[in-house]
Amino acid sequence: MAPPDSISTCSSLPLAAAPMSEPTPFPFAASPLPNPLVATASFLQHHLSRLASHLNVPRPALAAAAARTPGPQGASLSLSLAPDEVARALTGTPVFTVCNSSNEFVLVSDPATGLRSLGLLCFRSEDADALLSHVRTRQPVLGKGAKVVPITLDQVYMLKAEGIAFRFLPDPLQIKNALEMKSGLTAFDGVPVFQSDLLVVKKQKKRYCPVYFQKEDIERELTRASKGSRGSALSKKIMVGSLEDVLKKMEINERDSGWDDLIFIPPGKSLNQHINEVSA
Repeated sequence: MAPPDSISTCSSLPLAAAPMSEPTPFPFAASPLPNPLVATASFLQHHLSRLASHLNVPRPALAAAAARTPGPQGASLSLSLAPDEVARALTGTPVFTVCNSSNEFVLVSDPATGLRSLGLLCFRSEDADALLSHVRTRQPVLGKGAKVVPITLDQVYMLKAEGIAFRFLPDPLQIKNALEMKSGLTAFDGVPVFQSDLLVVKKQKKRYCPVYFQKEDIERELTRASKGSRGSALSKKIMVGSLEDVLKKMEINERDSGWDDLIFIPPGKSLNQHINEVSA
């Protein structure tokens, strides 16, 4: 993705390189939001009415996700990043889905694409609550005992090997933030992520290039790093891309290319806080 002229860039900083208008070939998909200013209720209605034409038999158990949590970093003979190395960069970031009483994913079908066994993952718990209400309304038997369950993105990433397609429901506010930075666009394809070369740090001989899911979080970090600069001055130091494109680039690039330095910062947390937690 070529960043717009109004946003500063650093050639050594890896961020999604594919143009935003190109289709994302990654197994995860995120439906674009037609109007960034739409109310949350309308936002959910748009997705749920289109996707949940009927609900499928739920699978697999969430225990499978826990079993596939990436383990300690180890040596690999491959030059490209292994799946568990990509997953490790996602550690700690929660998303929310609906499971039945056996902790199995409640899956839907997308009539527009023909995809079956599609799991919906929400970046906000309140959106997952709305999805739960939708399940209970459309399928009372299936909805009995259903609940909202958090799952981390590293676990989701490892589950793609099971052949389950996931669709993300991004935070509408972050879609709005991304579109404000991408003048001329009326829809954003993917889950917005934000990055700045000013926040790259080196700790314990390792380089960290943080990627944020919320524009407010990266602005707060930049305010500290930039000694109080605020407003438009900070925005010009921020680049925006999509989670799906960034993950694809991590998969196809070699070690020591810069893409293996990425670390995704969970919403509401600082870089130092997250590094301390994952290093403990």
